[in-house]
Amino acid sequence: MLRGLSRAGLGSIGSDERFIALAGEHGFQTVDIDAKGLIDRNGLEAARKLLADNNVTIGSIGLSVEWRQSEETFRAGLAKLAEDAAAAAALGCRSCCTYILPATDFKAAHFTVIATRRLRTCAQILGAYGIRLGLEFVGPHHLRTAWANPFLWTMHETLDWIDAIGEPNVGLLFDSYHWYTNGHTLADIEALTPDQIVHVHINDAPDLPVEEVLDNGRLYPGEGVIDLGGFLKALNAIGYKGSVTQEILTKEAPAASSEALLERSKAGFDKVYQAAGLA
Repeated sequence: MLRGLSRAGLGSIGSDERFIALAGEHGFQTVDIDAKGLIDRNGLEAARKLLADNNVTIGSIGLSVEWRQSEETFRAGLAKLAEDAAAAAALGCRSCCTYILPATDFKAAHFTVIATRRLRTCAQILGAYGIRLGLEFVGPHHLRTAWANPFLWTMHETLDWIDAIGEPNVGLLFDSYHWYTNGHTLADIEALTPDQIVHVHINDAPDLPVEEVLDNGRLYPGEGVIDLGGFLKALNAIGYKGSVTQEILTKEAPAASSEALLERSKAGFDKVYQAAGLA
């Protein structure tokens, strides 16, 4: 499994070009960035060379379409999605991800109908470029009541929704924090097949009652109480070979330099990969 980074948890790291270079220097193999922006600034061949020279690939792009609000807003973003997908494919990226909030101010049943159609449309556009769509269930308990109506927040509910969307290129963005805050188990991971997982996020949680764990209270891998060794070992056992990407959301931006945070991230990955027998 590839060691990956998002910007979350790395402080003021600067441009994507610097992000790529520093990731490569610290032994990371993937970064989550805007592929189209990288090409727009550098040109396609120079963007490919930048990635290759640093032994880095793009793990995933974000879904730029706003699918949670009005129909007009949703439709206005579809042309850009096609451009994003074309750019990602040109740079060898095969994943695009979005998150699902566990509650909504819309009526949940009606929102489900609308969102299913919208995500199916997004998946069809992405699929035309050979790109998969990953849906991230969000587990922290405090977010389940942050909006008027409960929606969905478990792995199993999300898998059922993926089945309802009905496109073969849709799967999970599987985040260790949301796995943990849902009380999911290693057996739940072992019941998956690798094709059900598009992308993986890794982070750790503080030693608090799970009901009190906040979405923006995440720790670096190996610094908390999540069984990340078991998490990675289970993913490896089912044959997942994609990116495992750090995403550290915190209330306050980290004060240390990006280089120091990258060293901290590398140490965390080393620790949990060793615990999984994968180092």
